[in-house]
This record gives sequence, structure tokens and C-alpha cells, in this order.
Amino acid sequence: MALREEFEAAGNWLFRRRSYLPVLLFPILLTDIARLRYPSGGQAPGPLWQGLCLLVSILGLGVRAATVGFAPGGTSGRNTGRQVASSLNTTGMYSVARHPLYLGNYLMWLGVAAVPGVPWSPLVVTLVFWLYYERIMFAEEEFLRRTFGVAYVEWAQRTPAIVPRLSPWEPPALTFSARTVLRREYPGWWALVASFTALQFAGDLVRTGRPALSPAWAAAFVATTVVCYALRLAKRRTRLLHVEGR
Repeated sequence: MALREEFEAAGNWLFRRRSYLPVLLFPILLTDIARLRYPSGGQAPGPLWQGLCLLVSILGLGVRAATVGFAPGGTSGRNTGRQVASSLNTTGMYSVARHPLYLGNYLMWLGVAAVPGVPWSPLVVTLVFWLYYERIMFAEEEFLRRTFGVAYVEWAQRTPAIVPRLSPWEPPALTFSARTVLRREYPGWWALVASFTALQFAGDLVRTGRPALSPAWAAAFVATTVVCYALRLAKRRTRLLHVEGR
């Protein structure tokens, strides 16, 4: 098998399993928290640092929302079975980066990785994301090249892969749909809050030697779980979140 076909086959294999990457990274973060020892006797970064990490992750979630909210149906989905693209997105977030959803994923998990307060966690996450998503992006772009031909090539030549370049910004072709964002992005929202809650719990356990969780994080996790479960029911059993053409 030629290297190009091998890269595409590997990318398609990883594409079908891309939801599992955070699960594989999470034990590394828990291990980092368990090993932390600070001169002051504390074992977890303070609320200010955690707040900054949360802001980075929220920025990533915002990038995803800004992408999905303007995307037409049949694109920018969470499908894992096969590559799908009913049209070529070239406006909005797709005018500044070819893979804005993966940029959003990276920022979300970069914030989570930075919580332990040690430099190697973000570096490991960055390296793993690069190696993992490089193959996926290659496979997606091969599919788009075959599907859209010259239109894809022209768009790819002027648009960076993942590091945004704001100068070629083009307004989105569609209006923003909050219902589409809620329908598609609630799993990522829940996973983000659950990850921060788990790391907070782990940090408290290491620091105090007993299970503990701040009331704020407990309330945030419970509220997020309830809301996301309600959104899941609305998505599966009603058409409240359905928007025609999205």
C-alpha cells in the first residue's frame, strides 16, 4: 500500500474512534495530580489557575459552537461511521481554518491538561493531538478532494489547516442556530464539566487524603448533567431542537 493510501486508511480508522482520545489522555492527568508536591505543602493549583484553564477550555467550546451554529446539515457532525459532507463549508470559521472543530477540541483539552499545573501535561496532549488528528485531517481532506475537486483545492490553498488566519474571513452563509449547537454540542459540554470536576475531586483527594469535592463543582456537575440529559431526551424524542436544513 502506498504511503498516501496508508495515511488515509489510518486516518479513517482513527476517525471512527476519535471520541475515545480524551479517555486515553485522562489517566495521564490523574497521575500528574497524584505526583504533585509543592514547596508550600499544597498539592493543587489555586482557583485562579483553574479559572484560567477553564477559560481556555470554554474558548475551545466557543470555537466549536461558532462552527456548528452556522453549518448546514450534513456537515460538521459527530458522525463516526464514515466521512460525510453534503456541501463544502468555506465561510465563517471555515474561512480562517480548514478544521475549526479540531481546533476547538484541542483548546478544550488543552485547558483540561493544564489543570495539574505541570508543563509536561499540555506538551503531551499537544503531541498526541497532533499525531492523532494529523492522520484524521489527512483522511478527511482526501475525501473532500475527491468529492469537491477544484473547489476544495482552491479553498485549501488560501485557508490554513488548523492555526487560524483571520485575514481571509468571510461572513457565514447561514444565520446562527442556537438549537443546532444545543443539539450537537451537549456531549462535549458535559464531558468538559465532568473532566474538570473529576480533576478537582482528585486534587482534593490527594491534598486531604479523603474524598471531597467543593460545593461549587458538585453543583456545576449536577446541573450540567440534568440539563444535558434533558437535551438528550429532547433530541431523541422530540423535534424541539430540530432546525430545517441543519
